Amino acid sequence: MLTSLADWKGAPTPSTQLIEGRFIRLEKLDPARHADGLWQALEGPGADPKLWDYLPYGPFSERQAFDAWLDNHAAHLDPYFFTVIDRANDQVQGILSLMSIVPAQGRIEIGHVTFGAAMQRSPKSTEAVYLLAREAFALGYRRLEWKCNNANARSRYAAERLGFTFEGVFRQHMVVKGQNRDTAWYSMLDSEWPVIGAAFEQWLSDENQREGGQVRSLAQCRSA
Repeated sequence: MLTSLADWKGAPTPSTQLIEGRFIRLEKLDPARHADGLWQALEGPGADPKLWDYLPYGPFSERQAFDAWLDNHAAHLDPYFFTVIDRANDQVQGILSLMSIVPAQGRIEIGHVTFGAAMQRSPKSTEAVYLLAREAFALGYRRLEWKCNNANARSRYAAERLGFTFEGVFRQHMVVKGQNRDTAWYSMLDSEWPVIGAAFEQWLSDENQREGGQVRSLAQCRSA
């Protein structure tokens, strides 16, 4: 049965400069303000050695190349990049973007997720995705996508944990850093967001985030 979208008018392109969360805030990428912090978070002492393995760029051994990479990101509206800042200490700790933006069809993606070690396996990384997902659906997008190298077990696990639905693998989809990339596709729909969004909020709440760890997993919050 076909669903009528006779009144569909499309969605606006992202233009938000600041998104406030509980643990973090997302600021539109501004290399003049964020480059030093991003360099420390992504390439400084203690940086995740596997961070760049499945990204089409990096690692960066020279600051000049890193700054040029950030400048290129900031100059474009698709991808639309945000810097992640820890509200507790104002430290810059990562970046991510809204991308593959198709307003006429209501389709958008979260991608270029590049989190420093301080964000990984913490509520901050979950909240960053939640805030962008909430923004996308608040703008009126119908479909939110997540794509990754099918060999990237960490990203596939993250997509499923966050509530995205696996849709399949595009075989020999790209050549990245001289290697074949089979791309795993995931999606989240606007009709699913009320339940998924409520689960994010419950998981991030004071009642669930206790000293020593979470009370309920994100999957348990969705089931409840």
